[in-house]
Amino acid sequence: MLRAFFNRLHEKERDFSRSFGKDISTPAARRQAKWHFYLSDHGFLRGLWTNLFEIAPGVWRSNQPSPGRLRRYKRMGITTVLNLRGEDVFSFYLFEKEACAALGLKLIDYKIYARSLVPRAHLMRLFDIFDEIEKPFVMHCKSGADRAGLVSALWLLDKEGADIARAKSMLSLKYAHLRNTKTGLMDHLLEVYEAESEGGRLPIRDWVATRYDHAAITQSFYDKMGWPVPEVT
Repeated sequence: MLRAFFNRLHEKERDFSRSFGKDISTPAARRQAKWHFYLSDHGFLRGLWTNLFEIAPGVWRSNQPSPGRLRRYKRMGITTVLNLRGEDVFSFYLFEKEACAALGLKLIDYKIYARSLVPRAHLMRLFDIFDEIEKPFVMHCKSGADRAGLVSALWLLDKEGADIARAKSMLSLKYAHLRNTKTGLMDHLLEVYEAESEGGRLPIRDWVATRYDHAAITQSFYDKMGWPVPEVT
């Protein structure tokens, strides 16, 4: 009963957060969008907590930046923003797109998820982005904990020659990542890679291209946790 109550509460919060914040074209709409950004998207938490770290020379990770923080990043020399939340219709993306255009920052939109895995072809596109992206760049998701952590790990494995232990450290409490929740699926992916590649001997890009199976990894994670398996698309 308690779980059902919280599920309904979550659904109402989600419906409310999706009911506004989709327009910044007028002063009134911008005011509403700012309320959406700071309240519904939890931007007030990110006022001081940026989760900003440089994981390799010229490669940064953070949570969702505000326009003010994007101006700061520009002053730091950052030229490119990798948005792991993907293109969207809500305030956080509208303000980010507007600010990047005004500042001359290149914005790359690549959507992944914190609690589910993307299919192989979509993940391979990320390696194409790695090959093309201009440094210095910052990658971000909403909190900078999960999606940014996984992509940081993949970057370190693919581009920096890091060992698996270094890569796995990108998903830790230091960045507010919680492995004993559904976001632990990110950790499990790296564990499966470690096991199937003899500790990382098979390059991550080759493993994804030949062995990565998002449905099977999801199944094995939920089996390990003893949770019902969600539908995987």
